Amino acid sequence: MTTALSAIEKRKKEHLALCAKKDVSFHDKTTLLECVELNYKCLPELDMREIDLSTEFLGKKFSFPFMASAITGGAQIAKQVNLDIAKACQEEGIGMGLGSIRAMLKQPSLMDTYYVRDVAPDIFLAGNIGAAQLKEYVPAQLEEALLALEVDALAVHLNAAQESVQPEGDADFSGLIALIANLADKIKIPVYVKEVGHGIGFDVAFALKQTNVAAIDVQGAGGTSWVAVDALRHKETYGEAFREIGVPTAVSIIETKTVLQSTGKKIIGSGGIRNGLDAVKALTLGADMTAAAMPVLKAQQKNGALGVKEFFGEMKKQMIITSFLSGCKDINELHEEKPLLLGKLREWVGK
Repeated sequence: MTTALSAIEKRKKEHLALCAKKDVSFHDKTTLLECVELNYKCLPELDMREIDLSTEFLGKKFSFPFMASAITGGAQIAKQVNLDIAKACQEEGIGMGLGSIRAMLKQPSLMDTYYVRDVAPDIFLAGNIGAAQLKEYVPAQLEEALLALEVDALAVHLNAAQESVQPEGDADFSGLIALIANLADKIKIPVYVKEVGHGIGFDVAFALKQTNVAAIDVQGAGGTSWVAVDALRHKETYGEAFREIGVPTAVSIIETKTVLQSTGKKIIGSGGIRNGLDAVKALTLGADMTAAAMPVLKAQQKNGALGVKEFFGEMKKQMIITSFLSGCKDINELHEEKPLLLGKLREWVGK
């Protein structure tokens, strides 16, 4: 047992170090957000100071539609990362996701590496568990851990590509839709499903539509490739061959929106979101919320909570400028925009 627990914490440390210091991005595949052209209005008929991008997501208020996606937890080195991000989220009025709580479930003493309510009592906070781990833990066990962390929702992450190239990976993904459906029915807080950077396409979105999950976080391809992360972590792996696999973020949002429209289920547009322009494009394609992880981690590594807060401030300012140049005063008007789809994106969604 001790060896297994040490291996989990070691893996968490390695993941953090690789993401912070190495090139783990997609090389050829992009988010295809560069193929989304917004309707630039040189006469927006707006006072930019009056633009209000505040919104509500899964019962919590956000000052603007952006959150820090799940990054880490389960290793002592992760504790300060989570605290810094949570403090900045509290100050900026946005939300965050925690890393997978699998390590905490195996070793309860690691709970403090996830707990952030002392510095962020008001923010939207999501717990996180891998879909494959739903075979190990029943809903009641998960709910007990989530209650201790005082989270508002649980994200179930899908990482088939990553698990398939890990020598120690769990690639038994059979029967997971039924387990996700059962979890969403049994626990009291909202459950949503997220990829980890390789995207969710039409078929998976359609399968999840039949469940009571509250949202889908597409986390599309084009940003960080978790296959690439594990290709670096293991010298002998198929990771490099599958580095580029996945559904680009723009495609993921469009296909998921097509499936979920009129259901009331929400969409988080994430995966390679690097600035406010990217985020607003995601909103115009149908996302209700946007998110990012890598730039948040890099801001934290550079200058702690202050660095994260500065990044959030820049993201908000860029989203406001983009909204202004699109002639939109709030998120509702952004959702009414009809962006022009070009090139490869147009070909992909028109297939």
